[in-house]
Amino acid sequence: MPPTSTFSVLQQIQPTILRFTKMLASVLQVEVEIVDANMVRISGTGPYAKLTGKRPNGSSRLLSHVLKEKEEKIIIQSRVDPLCEGCTDKSICKEKAFIGVPIMVQHACVGVISLVALSPEQQLRIKENSHEISEYVRYISNIFVSKIVGEQGGGGEFGEIFTSLIENMDQGALVLDENEQVRSINAVALKQLNCTQEKILGRMVSIRPRTYQQDSSSGYLQHIVSFADRREIIIGQIHNGPNHQLFLMAFHQPHPAIPDEQGASDPRISHIIGESKPMRTLKALLTRVAASPSSVLIVSESGTGKEVVARAIHELSGRKNRPFVAINCAAIPEALQESELFGYLKGAFTGASTTGKVGLIESANGGTLFLDEIGDMSLGMQAKLLRAIENREVQPVGASKPIPVDIRIIAATHQKLEQFIAEGKFREDLFYRINVIPLSIPPLRERQGDIELLAHFFINLHSKRIGGVYPGISPEVIKLLPQYHWPGNVRELSNLMEYLVNVVPSGEIIDESLLPPNITAGLRPRAASGPEKIVENIRVCDEGASITVLENMERQMIEEALLRHKNKKLAADELGIGIATLYRKINKYAAKPA
Repeated sequence: MPPTSTFSVLQQIQPTILRFTKMLASVLQVEVEIVDANMVRISGTGPYAKLTGKRPNGSSRLLSHVLKEKEEKIIIQSRVDPLCEGCTDKSICKEKAFIGVPIMVQHACVGVISLVALSPEQQLRIKENSHEISEYVRYISNIFVSKIVGEQGGGGEFGEIFTSLIENMDQGALVLDENEQVRSINAVALKQLNCTQEKILGRMVSIRPRTYQQDSSSGYLQHIVSFADRREIIIGQIHNGPNHQLFLMAFHQPHPAIPDEQGASDPRISHIIGESKPMRTLKALLTRVAASPSSVLIVSESGTGKEVVARAIHELSGRKNRPFVAINCAAIPEALQESELFGYLKGAFTGASTTGKVGLIESANGGTLFLDEIGDMSLGMQAKLLRAIENREVQPVGASKPIPVDIRIIAATHQKLEQFIAEGKFREDLFYRINVIPLSIPPLRERQGDIELLAHFFINLHSKRIGGVYPGISPEVIKLLPQYHWPGNVRELSNLMEYLVNVVPSGEIIDESLLPPNITAGLRPRAASGPEKIVENIRVCDEGASITVLENMERQMIEEALLRHKNKKLAADELGIGIATLYRKINKYAAKPA
């Protein structure tokens, strides 16, 4: 019997709906909204997440249509679709495309699962993959129905329907229970791990991110997947449930080599990204010197991450719960340096604040003072800074007596201070005061193996920041990046990845063609690339060749691959093309497996 209250049935399984809503949005990279039969929002993502328990604003005619007609509705261009004619909210509507699937319980529609495109990229994704997306949503709807009428018999949320969903996903998917044992794994994941079901189902698997991230479930990161005596690096994201863990793998996996983790660095500084030998040496040194109160001087090229290292020293020290104050000495005009660093009293000079001002050095009392680009500080200020360091006290402008301070000094520069001393630009006594513990950060070109790790980290970082989809990066690009000399070091690599995630077409992989000219011009010579991939690179061989013949060949190859593989990701791999390219060609040729 169907439930008697159409309002309560979805509310009763709201925890299940909330979990699947997040997973659905992550897998399909669109926004999700779920309402019940009374048009009350049960769950949502993006702008709909904050409106749970409320009715959608406006006419909501798309949701109403699905509820009334009890049938699926797909709209690719919402403003020009006949169903949107006469809508009073059309001028302010941000919804560009829509897929609505009814949740049916014995001929009664108890709610709607809707997928909404709010950006051109999401609209294109719905347009190119509407058939496959609808299949996913129908699976989710069946899970909700099974949960409602109690037909999942002992399988819990990982019954036959959930297993079928996992198996038909184009992304690799791995489901672990609360004991980190594999409950389910699909064919794509087996291929990524180069493993068979017999060797992994029911086995213990450890999945941990290679790089520090406060919320590892919020984006795609490189993870080390360990099982039996094997370890693989897989790019993916983790979704944690009350009794399970879902690991979704990215479409594009470069499969880099696993580094030797003997003598791995302190986990408290794992946010310093790098596993190369120079970086491991630096991390080990940081853990030894962090507890000391002695001054540190970091000397390295611009863009290597001097402030990141300084913050790591602070976090490893006993001062970690006290202030960390960073000062860019080159950014403060010479006329303002004294008042900014030492502060001033009320009425100390013309234009002074009526309340006075606490100096930056005093603000770091009890904590760490980071003086970046100290080589650009004027000689007069160097003398006053030296006195403050030696006496551990500061005297604000206009004050009659000094104020004691307890600070640790970490200074940094890309200048050759010994040469500055010889030229009379830097005080020798100050140099010896700040250079008690010298540290050097290796330039990026000397950090073999770290470029790939940093590239993936920045791709994920910038993709999340701009709200885009995590793109893959081709193995060819990964091989090219170390051939560049990186004069701007890590900062330049971050800027490059930010540029690439902005220009890569939605659903596509970052390849050589997207690299800007300044990068390609700076590459060292390399050997010619291997054979081109099939299908994607079919070209007309001479003027007399028939494009129609080549298209027919391409179509036949796609149809045959789809017949051999029910999973489109595996078919795309066999053809040597990306999953997004395969979807486009399916739409182009209307190629469907028999």
